[in-house]
Amino acid sequence: MNSQRRALLRSIAAAALVASPASRANDPPSQPAALATDAPAWPPAERIALWPGDAPGIPTPPPTPSLTMNGTRGARQLQITGVARPEINVFRAPRADGSALLVVPGGAYQFLSVQNEGIDIAQRFTPLGTSVFVLTYRLPGEGWRHRSRVPLADAQRAMRLLRARATDLHIDGTRIGVLGFSAGGHLAADLATAYDESCYAAIDAADKLSARPHFVGLGYPVASLLPGAGHADSRDNLLGPTASSAMIARHSPTERVTTATPPAFAFHAMDDDVVPIESSLRWVTACRRAHVPIEAHLFEKGGHGFGLHAPAGSHAACWPDLFSAWMRQHRT
Repeated sequence: MNSQRRALLRSIAAAALVASPASRANDPPSQPAALATDAPAWPPAERIALWPGDAPGIPTPPPTPSLTMNGTRGARQLQITGVARPEINVFRAPRADGSALLVVPGGAYQFLSVQNEGIDIAQRFTPLGTSVFVLTYRLPGEGWRHRSRVPLADAQRAMRLLRARATDLHIDGTRIGVLGFSAGGHLAADLATAYDESCYAAIDAADKLSARPHFVGLGYPVASLLPGAGHADSRDNLLGPTASSAMIARHSPTERVTTATPPAFAFHAMDDDVVPIESSLRWVTACRRAHVPIEAHLFEKGGHGFGLHAPAGSHAACWPDLFSAWMRQHRT
């Protein structure tokens, strides 16, 4: 590791530690006590590089890694850009039961919300025995060739690597689900419907394994890019501003659900003013039409991007308990 890389990791870890408040009064009471104390540093000590050497289609010069703190939710919103080396960030369950979640943060394909939809999610689910693997995937607008394929290639590769290393990670390769939020929900739904699409050339034995998740969880997802249901920024950042209607439809997971799509869980707030509720409704309709098991929770209030921190009085704070109960039915 060169000195520049070491300096970057030290600065990111220090920023994450500074950004961990001592108390969070608005956390729902159902959350573990760990969420009310210091969050782990970012990045975690254990990480798995997705690609040996440079990732496919790397631009010249490569993206410059950066971490910022967004003021919307104060210090909770650690966001990264400049993902030159996509990774799986490992959060092992203290008493692992074999189940695993590949967690996909959102950020409109412009940044990755790695604390609100990464670290916090790991803190919530690892005490339950589920190991969590937070994916830092490439952002398509940062100069990568074949931009529309880049995030899906990373997600496919991550799922295959988790299966290839299941023994070392103390997980069951047949019990790995994916949980995505907002634009990360688009990527999770894309993985669930296009897991066998050829997005990159095979490079090792791991690529002979299936990339199909055993189940899929979607939080306020961009499950469609179509007009009236999609999110314009996510669409443009993924496909470019001049994408054709045919390309938009091809990259809308709601249009690709089949009987092979894994069981799905979705949650969304009716007052979401960023990603319309129609996105989740179309996903539910597509799953029902294809006879895919689907459970959905539409909350009256919550807005967008709430993660584990729904506004006071919102029942959206219950989604982790609902998802945990549902997941137990689909991870054995």
